Amino acid sequence: MKQFIDLRSDTITKPTEAMRKVMYEAEVGDDVYKEDPTANELERYAAELLGKEAALYVTSGVMGNQICLNVLTQPGDEVICEKDAHIFQYESGSPAWLSGIQMGLVEGVRGVFTAEQIKPYIRPASAYYMARTKVIEIENTHNRAGGTINPIENIKAINALAKENSLYMHLDGARIWNASVASGVEVKEYAKYFDSVSCCLSKGLGAPIGSIIAGSKDFIKQAFRVRKALGGGMRQVGIIASAGLYALKNNISRLSEDHEKAKMLAATINKLESLEIDMERVQTNILIFKAKNMSLEDALARTKEKGLLLSEGTVGSMRAVIHMDVSFEQTEKACKILEEVFGK
Repeated sequence: MKQFIDLRSDTITKPTEAMRKVMYEAEVGDDVYKEDPTANELERYAAELLGKEAALYVTSGVMGNQICLNVLTQPGDEVICEKDAHIFQYESGSPAWLSGIQMGLVEGVRGVFTAEQIKPYIRPASAYYMARTKVIEIENTHNRAGGTINPIENIKAINALAKENSLYMHLDGARIWNASVASGVEVKEYAKYFDSVSCCLSKGLGAPIGSIIAGSKDFIKQAFRVRKALGGGMRQVGIIASAGLYALKNNISRLSEDHEKAKMLAATINKLESLEIDMERVQTNILIFKAKNMSLEDALARTKEKGLLLSEGTVGSMRAVIHMDVSFEQTEKACKILEEVFGK
């Protein structure tokens, strides 16, 4: 069987032996009754990391985002987000489907919009004939922009605008761990400016399943009910919650290795004249780049033939995501494959 270097996503990681061991040994109980000690410890520890009163374990990042938006809004409300935000592009129309809300889209630069850009999108409270602006959502890091980091000073300015207009703030922090490691800003410093936070355990941190949402105790009480309504109430969930707890305790600091490998790969892409990459976007573990003289389909097929799996990024582009299952040796090999395919 052919062995591939798989850079399609950081969601394809496998649990390590140490992680499997804690899963096997996990103490469990019925989490719908809040009697699973491992899930309870995961939620307590995650809330502490995020600087929030409480947290809740959910099955996925999409579920996490959609529970948060549901709790913060009423049908007919509007959420302001960047035009390429995950909640708009990749969550199956769930805001409209599950909560009866719509998106107000703002075009940022490399996934980052400013308070000044947002101001015109805040609808007047007196305009009963318009949707009600209720939430400003920020994705950090920004997936479709190439893993870019929303600067903390920009977040502070947007938070001030939200307070002026009595709006909630939601953080899609699927890869907030990457943003923290790359920027040196603590996760709880990012999270303090948001009413709700959703963050993944199953991407760069390497757990097989699950996300965390966090906020005030009252917020999580409401979120617990919505999770049940969406079919997310699980029973002896400690078996998988233990993997998330292990990931939080052991796999955050190592993300710097992924960023280093991504820069290695980006440097190779940047020197190849037949490839195009915006090096300003190379900030964490995601690379978005294009082949100048080859169709996307051909480019993906030729790299696959050589043993390198890439995915489709934004329109016409390729996407490579470094993760914990890719070694430095494999990264070097991936660089050589790109040189072989695109260097002629």
